[in-house]
Amino acid sequence: MSNTTPKKINVKLDEKVGEGVYANFFMITNSPSEFIIDFGRILPGIPSAKIYSRILSTPQHAKQLLKILERNVENFEKQHGEIKIPGKPDEKEIGFKNVGQNS
Repeated sequence: MSNTTPKKINVKLDEKVGEGVYANFFMITNSPSEFIIDFGRILPGIPSAKIYSRILSTPQHAKQLLKILERNVENFEKQHGEIKIPGKPDEKEIGFKNVGQNS
């Protein structure tokens, strides 16, 4: 039999890190062995963004982050309603359609 009891992990949070960094700009790049996630800020009227934090991760951990983030967004939306993304186009069909044409 395998031991399936979750192990307790002690997490230490440095005071400076605990203050957090606000980000409204994100960039993600990857190679076969790692994902690089940059967190930055872009301000109105300023033509450039500044990166304030960079996280490097394995592809496996990046996928775990994706799943945890998806689950947390779903839980948030269940409690508070759908998160609207400003500027997101409506789910409308665009382009040409082949309607009623014979092959």
